[in-house]
Amino acid sequence: MVRLDDIRNAQETIAGRVHRTPLFSSRSLSEEVGAPVFLKAESLQKTGSFKVRGALNRVRRLGADERARGVIGVSAGNHAQGLAWAASLERVPCTVVMPVHAAAAKVAATRAYGAGVVLHGSVFELWDKCQELQREHGYTLVHPFDDPLVIAGQGTVGIEILDDLPNTDAVVVPVGGGGLISGIAAAVKALRPAAKLIGVEPVGAPAVHAALEAGHVVRLERVDTIADGLAPPSTGELALAHVRELVDEMVLVTDDEILHALRFVLQRAKLLLEPAGAAGIAALLAHKWRPPAGARVVAVASGGNVDLPRLASFLQET
Repeated sequence: MVRLDDIRNAQETIAGRVHRTPLFSSRSLSEEVGAPVFLKAESLQKTGSFKVRGALNRVRRLGADERARGVIGVSAGNHAQGLAWAASLERVPCTVVMPVHAAAAKVAATRAYGAGVVLHGSVFELWDKCQELQREHGYTLVHPFDDPLVIAGQGTVGIEILDDLPNTDAVVVPVGGGGLISGIAAAVKALRPAAKLIGVEPVGAPAVHAALEAGHVVRLERVDTIADGLAPPSTGELALAHVRELVDEMVLVTDDEILHALRFVLQRAKLLLEPAGAAGIAALLAHKWRPPAGARVVAVASGGNVDLPRLASFLQET
């Protein structure tokens, strides 16, 4: 399990290299939710998402031999960009396996950060290809969510939230593989044990829900959500352990609720999010989790790498 000391060490490791993203209130969102709501704008982070935090913490801990051989990751987009950026900063060769239908903008950005991109199959086929390349080249895997150093890096988001709003009562976090909520929960529960941690998954990709119901990590038979950043085929053992111990509630949101939240935040808070980044806000607007009266709630806006060719359709009311 990742603890506060691990997250403090990660904070020192990545200090001065990533942005300290803003936390700001939204009157319109607070009125809709019925409680004071603040947005942690990780969409304004380097590469457009929180992923650089964990990736950089992991890459900076590589040994000399590992640096020489290079790193590999699998990703639909945000981890790919975060890892490519971190590896470039540290001058480490990087390869990322991405699905053939990954957003073109995310593929292009990953290549622009200096990584070699291997397009292969669907999200269900990425790991086999990754392992094949690992065996062939000796790459070190930087897991997108199930690595203690990655989780510790993501946990720096939680420290920043409590630095800016020490009396936070609840943090609502989008959940894909579970690395972000694991790190944030480890930080927040250590520093403010009474605060609630609420995880939000899409109905079409409930990897953590499925694992909690089964009592162990399970592989989804299919994923179907507009939030590609929240659609891994499974969570991980380490992430699941953190969720079990530290997360108070997990809720599900529909794609329509996610898109409503994306539009709401763009119009009212002037913050452009990708669907995955809006999932936590969607849970609040759809009242999938209702904060107690007066509770100070932070919604983590986890990413802003919206697929521009699809943005017009995202903004259309149904």
